[in-house]
Amino acid sequence: MQAISRSDLSKHHEVDDLWVSIRGKGSLTSGHMLYNVTSYADDHPGGMEVLKDVAGSDGTESFEYVGHSEDAYNTLEKFQVGVL
Repeated sequence: MQAISRSDLSKHHEVDDLWVSIRGKGSLTSGHMLYNVTSYADDHPGGMEVLKDVAGSDGTESFEYVGHSEDAYNTLEKFQVGVL
């Protein structure tokens, strides 16, 4: 699994390059997992704006606040690209 710095994550915040970190979900269970959700943005039930708001940063608080289902966690895993 590729390790990516917070500095590098912060570069992925454009509509055509949306990455987000979320703590403790993914195939690993500790630390922050990184997800490239660019290809999912148009299909996201909350809309692309929600993803743009947290792109390039830690989206854990927003992700958990919504109370995503287990299906959402499973969908997210498909986009995992590394660890923070």
